[in-house]
Amino acid sequence: MRYSFAPLALAVALLAGCAMVDNPVTGLRERTVMDESSEIAQGKEANEQVLAEYGAYQNPKLQAYVNELGQRLARNSHRTQLEWHFMVLDSPEINAFALPGGYVYVTRGIMAYMESEADLAGVIGHEIGHVTARHASQRATRQQTAGLGVLAASILGAVLESQGISGAGQLASDLSQSVAAGYIASYSREQESQADALGAEYLARTGYNPKRMVDVIEALKDQERFASDTARAAGQTPRQPGGWLSSHPSNDQRLRDIVQIADQYGGTYGDDGRARYLPAINGMAFGEGREQGVTRGRNFYHEPLGFALTAPAGWKIDNSASALTLINADRKAGLVVKIVPPQSGATHDEIIRNVVKPKEGRVDRLAINGLSATHFIGTRADQQGQLQPLELTVVSGPSNRNYVLAYASADALSLQRAHAQLQEAQSSFRALTAADRVAARPWALKTEPFPRGGFAQLVQHSTLTIPELRLLNGVYGGGDPKPGQLVKVIE
Repeated sequence: MRYSFAPLALAVALLAGCAMVDNPVTGLRERTVMDESSEIAQGKEANEQVLAEYGAYQNPKLQAYVNELGQRLARNSHRTQLEWHFMVLDSPEINAFALPGGYVYVTRGIMAYMESEADLAGVIGHEIGHVTARHASQRATRQQTAGLGVLAASILGAVLESQGISGAGQLASDLSQSVAAGYIASYSREQESQADALGAEYLARTGYNPKRMVDVIEALKDQERFASDTARAAGQTPRQPGGWLSSHPSNDQRLRDIVQIADQYGGTYGDDGRARYLPAINGMAFGEGREQGVTRGRNFYHEPLGFALTAPAGWKIDNSASALTLINADRKAGLVVKIVPPQSGATHDEIIRNVVKPKEGRVDRLAINGLSATHFIGTRADQQGQLQPLELTVVSGPSNRNYVLAYASADALSLQRAHAQLQEAQSSFRALTAADRVAARPWALKTEPFPRGGFAQLVQHSTLTIPELRLLNGVYGGGDPKPGQLVKVIE
């Protein structure tokens, strides 16, 4: 789902005149298209979009724990007058981001890979730094000459960054000829370094060792290493990571910078809060949750919506907040699955007419595993008025919900080559069976003492492999926890 960046009227007003403000961090005067009241207004509006897209994780105790930690850090920041908001998003992405005006988000995905309260404080402190230093406002000001679309994207660039670079969303946007303008407004190297320095400062002020900033980046670097190792083992080229790593550069030079920043601090700090953190995340959902649907191998199950799909051999399933996409091996074709809003029409023909707005084409009635469906092949006009081919199927799924299964491809040849497998994927759409419902059970993170038999014993009752368990517990690079030490396992 592409964000609308509404209302553009505010962007127009911002273009009309710039203000001069004091930067709370540097104390320097800077020209801006966003004063503090504008930051708060934009953050509030974007917050509603974020929550509508991802949803807050439904665990009041965990939400309260993260908010209390964030508020303590914010009270030691350069903008204590802001009304700060800290939220755990119900997303498996390894991600954290901030919006102008004091809105900071962490996903349960990134929390699973943190080892202590201090680690999480490092992530939150970095994001607070982006807000206190007015980085979103600086981006919007720099981009004001690029036009309204880019300015609006700059204002809410952090919202787009929250999506990371995940396959389904990226493939769908590529194929729809739509560019995520917010990606061009990524933070500069100087802004990232400043956020790191501020995060370390806020950690120290709050009683945590600033060197935990190093631990956080090293843990996230392990995600890159794991992804590269996994890809090479499968004979594939490692891909650019998504989530927090894609929007927050973490190269070796940046690691060295963080080490130098943290080494500037001396003194004595409190404990890292591991004894508080692990019980707080015990029982937390891991990976895809019930509300998003779960992927198990080549199968996708959505228990609340009551449907399942199976990807062709060699294909991948990408379940993003915007769409479900079954993608072929070369990532040049895929089946994009979306729910049709009720207001789009009561019949398949109305849905095709209102959603697709075809210029010409033909429809064929069919049944898919007992579900009524209509297949459409034709053309529609793109944004430039040029005709483009279009192929999709509308299916009446369980609980009287309609779905569009769109055939997407990078070009006509890719569509032709993948057509048989696209039909295979489409034909797997079904109402959940009893066996499907069992397989649809979400995974949960549990904590338990590390056994004397090591990871070889721990893996016997975990859904993860030994390398994945090592990654989860911060020892991917080597070494073992001590026997009896509390560790994380996924069941």
